[in-house]
Formats: sequence, C-alpha cells, structure tokens
Amino acid sequence: MEIPYTISTRPDTGLWNAKIGIWLFLASEVMLFGGLFSAYVFLRLDAQPGEWPHGLLNVPIGTMNTAVLILSSVTVVLAWAALKMRRYNAYWWYMLATISCGIIFLFVKLYFEWPQKFSHYGVFIKPAAREKYEQYLGNHRRDEKGLEPRIEITGHLENHEALTDPNVKEYEIALDPVNADPDNPSNDRPHFIPLPATDKVAKIEKADVERMDSFGPWHSAYFASYFTITGLHGAHVLGGVLVFLYMWLPVSKKVYQRNPEHLANRVEVAGLFWHFVDLIWIFVFPLFYLL
Repeated sequence: MEIPYTISTRPDTGLWNAKIGIWLFLASEVMLFGGLFSAYVFLRLDAQPGEWPHGLLNVPIGTMNTAVLILSSVTVVLAWAALKMRRYNAYWWYMLATISCGIIFLFVKLYFEWPQKFSHYGVFIKPAAREKYEQYLGNHRRDEKGLEPRIEITGHLENHEALTDPNVKEYEIALDPVNADPDNPSNDRPHFIPLPATDKVAKIEKADVERMDSFGPWHSAYFASYFTITGLHGAHVLGGVLVFLYMWLPVSKKVYQRNPEHLANRVEVAGLFWHFVDLIWIFVFPLFYLL
C-alpha cells in the first residue's frame, strides 16, 4: 500500500506529509530552545555583581562560525533550486558545500573553542582576602567609577600539581591582561580580539581561595548555560550534516532518477531544519559572545 501525499500536496492544506511533519517538529524545537534561552536570561538577571563573566569567549572565531552557517543556509537553498531545475550535478556540489560548512563549524567548536575552556582557570577570592589581591583586582578604582567589583582572577595555571597536592599551599596563575593590569581603563570592557595570558604570574594562597575552576560547565551558571545550549545546538548541526551526507551519497541519485521531485522534497524538509539550526545560532552568538 502506498502512503498518499509523500510527494504530491494535499488538496486541503496544499502541503505534503513531510512538510507538515517538519513544521510540527520545529514547533517543539522552538519550545525547547525557548525554555533554555529564557533560563539563561533569568540566570543572568539574578546574578550577583561581579559573578557573571564577560568577554571570555573568542568573538572573531564566533563571528567566523556565524558566517559559515549563514553561507551553508545559502548553499542548501541553491541545492534545492538545482534539483527543481533538474540539474543534479549542480545539486551535488551545492550539497557538498553545505556539508563542508557544517563540518567546519563543528571542527572549530570542538578543536578551537571548547578545549581552551578546560585549560583556562578562574580563581574566586574570598571576600575577606580581596584587599590582599587588590593589585590584580583593581576594585578601588572600579568602586569609584561605579563598576561591578572583580571577585575572580583568571589565567593559565602554572603549577597543576597544586590541584591535587595538599603540600602545595598556593596557586601560580599566568594572568590574563584584565588582572595583570586591572587599573587600565581599556580592560573595563571586553576585547573584541582576545588577548593571551601575560608573563606576569600571581601567587595566590589556597587559604584565600573560595573556589577554583576551569571554564567548564561547573565554573558558573554562564558556562553551564553556554555548554548546554551550544552542545545541544552542535548535536543538531551534526544531525543535519548526517542527513545531508545521506542525500549527497550515490544512493540519492537513484531516488532522483526514480522521481526528481521526491529528492527535492527531502532536501526542502532537511533545509527547513537547517535554517532553524542557523536561526538558533543567530540568537546564541549575540547572547553569549557580544552581550
């Protein structure tokens, strides 16, 4: 028995089955990501002064990845248009470009962005000991300017044995510029191009540390939200790439030869999902990288 309206449109809705299905699925995705974005906003609004990180993500890399995803939305539309014009060879190349963009996005995320977070540390200083580390925090000037206090010293950990060896009484941190020169007004705002850790090393006594974490999900509500949302988004990108890969392999040509419109419909449905994935990133980029 053949299922009706898998290729042709229904007379009552003007849509075929898969297109109705993808819109229902995308509606559930809106509720999923809408809840996550709402949670992020409320967590940020409820954060105490100095507790919400700023400027810790690589904006140029995020900008590049945004451009890559936007380009992939263009190429998937061109792939669908090529099928509608019965130009299978052009479709093959456009789909390859779409797959390549998705792989580039994931590679940048998994190779350049995420691993760096786990080698960068933030040391939260106890309130009673912050005056002792004023040279790294610069809170006197910030208080005069009405700015939020700094409660964290960030950088690369020089003596990793301090994490596990109870005999080591202090952490040695190669300071980020914001802590190496805290009274520099240029450090009051995040830098568009991230600056590397400096050669200046701060020695922080363990007794003065409230807690110390790498920039993983356990660091703060900010990074918990960042890894949850970008991880879920990355899983969607991977799923889209796998679907496109199936439609790009030689098996797709058999579908095309049997009924070109069938393959075009499949690409259109997958393309709608891909556009939604790109749209989610358009929200992720300013929320996490810019604001």
